[in-house]
Amino acid sequence: MTGQGRPRLAVLGSPIAHSQSPALHAAAYRVLGFDAEYSSAEVPSGGLQAFVDTLSPDWRGLSLTMPLKEAVLPLLDSADRLSTLARSANTVLFTDDAGRRRIDGFNTDVAGIVNALADGGVRNAQEVLLLGAGATARSAVVAAASLGAQHITIAVRNAARAESVARTADESGVATTIIPLSEGLARTSAAVAISTLPGGALTSVDVAAVMPAAGSVLLDVAYAPWPSLLGQQWAADGGEVVSGLRMLVHQALAQVRIFIGGDPELVLENEPAVLAAMFEAVGLPA
Repeated sequence: MTGQGRPRLAVLGSPIAHSQSPALHAAAYRVLGFDAEYSSAEVPSGGLQAFVDTLSPDWRGLSLTMPLKEAVLPLLDSADRLSTLARSANTVLFTDDAGRRRIDGFNTDVAGIVNALADGGVRNAQEVLLLGAGATARSAVVAAASLGAQHITIAVRNAARAESVARTADESGVATTIIPLSEGLARTSAAVAISTLPGGALTSVDVAAVMPAAGSVLLDVAYAPWPSLLGQQWAADGGEVVSGLRMLVHQALAQVRIFIGGDPELVLENEPAVLAAMFEAVGLPA
């Protein structure tokens, strides 16, 4: 059962020490006057079920980061459309269902990517370059499709890892080409690039090959450390860079909507002030 006592929430993942989610949620809840405890916990992929099994009835939900966005899927009673399409859920809501804990999963990464790119002036994109092939990459594909992408070039070190991303693209009605990561870091005709690689995945040798097309925009979802090596090189070569912190803020806003009202589309009371406080919490202008 849920809903007894002060609501408890947490972000789970491994590693987790760098997470900005506690600061973001605390900032939002201060504005909303929502008295909840939001913490963080180091949980590896194989430990999620055991963690959930220990939770008391006052737990309302969880934010999930790598490597738990796929591991959570078998635990869910339901998954929203975006989680199903991306095969990735980063948000869990607990509710009481006749005395048992019901677990509903959501994907707010897609909205985070779309809104972060909008902050960078991108509201449509026909051709997208995607770096990486993990759970966030599949969310990026769904986001790109919603922006009107017709073709996505997936750049990876291991082509076999890109198969699930290409499948999500196919189900989203988007054509794909898979290329070596080194080629993806060289000049591309894509006006939009999204890197879903974890922080530290690229070396200075890797990014030395970066040659963005004139005026192209890069969203680098890795935000620790920031600026990333890729972001620095992209900007130095004349491209525009959107910080992964913007994606983090926007996806967290959708999570707050879920934890408060059970719906990622439900606009919060005084939401502009909530969003401004969240951006301030991570040192970014709204």
